Amino acid sequence: MNENLDISVIIPVYNEQDNLENICRQTIDALQGKYSFEIIFIDDGSSDNSCKVLEQIYSKDERVKVIMFRRNFGQTAAMSAGFHNAKGSVIVPLDADGQNDPADIPALMDKLNEGFDIVSGWRKDRKDKTITRKIPSMIANKLICKMTGVNLHDFGCSLKAYRREVMETTKLYGEMHRFIPAIANWSGARITEMVVNHHPRTTGEAKYGLERIIKVLLDLMTVKFLGSYATKPIYIFGGLGIFSGIASFLCGLVVLYMKFISPQHLGMNRNPLLLLSAILFIAFFQLILMGLLAEMIVRTYHESQNRPTYTVRKFLQRGTTDEAKV
Repeated sequence: MNENLDISVIIPVYNEQDNLENICRQTIDALQGKYSFEIIFIDDGSSDNSCKVLEQIYSKDERVKVIMFRRNFGQTAAMSAGFHNAKGSVIVPLDADGQNDPADIPALMDKLNEGFDIVSGWRKDRKDKTITRKIPSMIANKLICKMTGVNLHDFGCSLKAYRREVMETTKLYGEMHRFIPAIANWSGARITEMVVNHHPRTTGEAKYGLERIIKVLLDLMTVKFLGSYATKPIYIFGGLGIFSGIASFLCGLVVLYMKFISPQHLGMNRNPLLLLSAILFIAFFQLILMGLLAEMIVRTYHESQNRPTYTVRKFLQRGTTDEAKV
């Protein structure tokens, strides 16, 4: 029964004990009688009673699976675990906080059947705080569109529909879940978006704040590098090298001018700011390039060994006696 499902709904969970039963019931009501489906909850190391609530939900419905991490690995790792264990032809991530509306899933499916590989939700009437959530999100979305070439209004909306074959070739690391459409676009996925409902949070607390902006910017640099230069890194490294060489040459000419021609006769020992500027200039490029190289090394490490980015404490699934994986 689980090998030929229409939809796998993936719900990452982190300290959402009061929302779980409601989101599960809403999802079942939205899909029951229309599609064959499964609901996969991934508990990302919750410290509240989410695990106990999930075990109760699992015991009542055979369409529910539960994956419990040993500790908090982050939303991207949780979604990756869900993608890896999904059996449906279409995979639909859903937030556990109750702000996404499962009733939108059939509409996403209809849009997907128009010939698209990914349908992204757009929270056009978003029910979040303006200063801490909506304005930073708007700026980030415009920046992501500009740098990736994928024109979506809301990259941060978890409610999306993915064809299974698209996700089978998409590897996720770090905090890359928000960039899945951009990553899938590298392989030619057909992407569109549609307006979805968004509800205000009624219980629990938001897990993200303004600090996420820094993570988004750093991840965006990685996505841009991997998308544009992963197969031709010499373009960026060589380009920066030439730029550094030209800058170094020009600085050398200025130093010579100041030493031998300028009436001030300033040398290196009299101009410590020149040395400081050179050190900072070199350090800047070294740090950026080392970061990009590290990203490439991490991907080689994980993909060459087919090594996941998470460890599972317990996996509840009917038809198997293995409830614990490392």
